[in-house]
Amino acid sequence: MALSDTLSDQTTTQNLVADCVKLIDEQVAAKGGISGLALKAAYGVVKGIEPSYISGAIRRLLPEALAALDPMWNEGIQSGDPVQHLIQNRDRTADTLLSVTDHKIEKAKNSVVRASYGKLRTSVKGDVEAAVPGLAQILGTHVQS
Repeated sequence: MALSDTLSDQTTTQNLVADCVKLIDEQVAAKGGISGLALKAAYGVVKGIEPSYISGAIRRLLPEALAALDPMWNEGIQSGDPVQHLIQNRDRTADTLLSVTDHKIEKAKNSVVRASYGKLRTSVKGDVEAAVPGLAQILGTHVQS
């Protein structure tokens, strides 16, 4: 099953979004140091725009993100474990995800969101790589169920 096919079921989509929000919340909360303070501040600003902004953003990003990850997922299926394939290729997985968000942020109308993303973009790849195992597990749960 292709990752993008999971979005055809509304319940699965809602659960996928909720799990991704939880993963992001956990990743941000665990971030320490000065860069963690900056990330937490930017995340707080974005969440302050509207309580459902993060879940809405994930919902908007999912179709393109899953479509972008489909080739890697399919490689993983062929190698026997798509979840482990994404994890083992976390650098490539992170680049794929960030290419989607980079494209989306260019078109964002909200200047606060664009500015916050712009300030963190150079350092965020490591954070995305750190989140790949959790994301891969989430995808595995929802695609294989």
